[in-house]
Parts: sequence; structure tokens; C-alpha cells
Amino acid sequence: MGLKDDLLEAQLNASADVGLPQPPDLSDGSYGERLAHYQAEAIVNFMKNSEFTITELKAPVVVETLRTPDQPVNIELETLLGEYQPVLKALKKIGDPLGVGGIIDKLEGEIEKAITPLLQGGAKLAGLDLGKDDGGLDAIGYVYIGEEPDSVDDIDVSDEQGQTTNTTIKFIVENNQDVV
Repeated sequence: MGLKDDLLEAQLNASADVGLPQPPDLSDGSYGERLAHYQAEAIVNFMKNSEFTITELKAPVVVETLRTPDQPVNIELETLLGEYQPVLKALKKIGDPLGVGGIIDKLEGEIEKAITPLLQGGAKLAGLDLGKDDGGLDAIGYVYIGEEPDSVDDIDVSDEQGQTTNTTIKFIVENNQDVV
């Protein structure tokens, strides 16, 4: 049954409710049939021109891709000195009693000066380029309007019951003054 048929049925029900001696003529081309036709068109037109507002929505989000730019990475001094740090420490221990500890300290200071600019952002971590279909991205999240859910685990929109529970769309008269 369509909207027009529902409107014709409503006319029959209304005539019975008020006790009309006979049902209205609803044959093709009759006043009752034409009224139902134009009412159906008016209702459809009203619906097409109305604005409906989502007032509640809870749904899981699927992230398909994630890309990030290269990221600067800070490096610890000990990492840059690498295998030479223990050597410098050993030379310092040996050099102090021999009176050359100051030279070793100077050498270490010059090395530190040379590599200090590399400590802040001295290396780059390649940006990420992950996709869900590649098996490299597993992201969980949710979108909501209205009351925030406790967790994405609370949202199941896989069937009509879950969709109805997690979604509300309303006709707000104040937003539709031009069509009311």
C-alpha cells in the first residue's frame, strides 16, 4: 500500500467514525480519489522540502588509510658517540694521571659541539602509509551526536534493531518554518 491508498483508507475510516450513512465515493476521478492524490503529492513535497536533523547518532568508524609526514627524531648524545664513548671514558681515566685529561676533555667537548646540532631532529622517522586492506592498519573509533557512548564496544549497528537504537532523526519545526 502506498501513501495515496493510506489516505483513501483514512477517508473510509473517518466516514465510518462519524457515522455517514454510506462511504464516500473513492473511484478513479472522484473527489475523494483526487483529494487523496493531491494530499499525497503535498505530503511528499513537504517531506522533500523539509530539513531533518540527526539528534542522536552512534556508529563505529572505519579508518581506511592513515598517512603521516616524516617525523624529526631527537637522538641521545650517547647514541651518536656510539662505540667511541667508552673509548673516550677510558682515555680520560688513563689521561688524568698522565696529565692529558684536559686534552681528552677538550676532544670530547669538540666532538659534542660537532654533533650537538644533530641531537634535536637529527634523524627522520619515515612517515606512515598504512591501509586497512594492506593489513597494516587496525584503527578503532566511533562517531557520535548526542550522548557519548562509553566505548565502541557499546555500538552495534549491524542490524535494524541496532541502527534504530543508535540513531534518531527529528523534524524540528523551528528549522522548517518556510515549509510548515
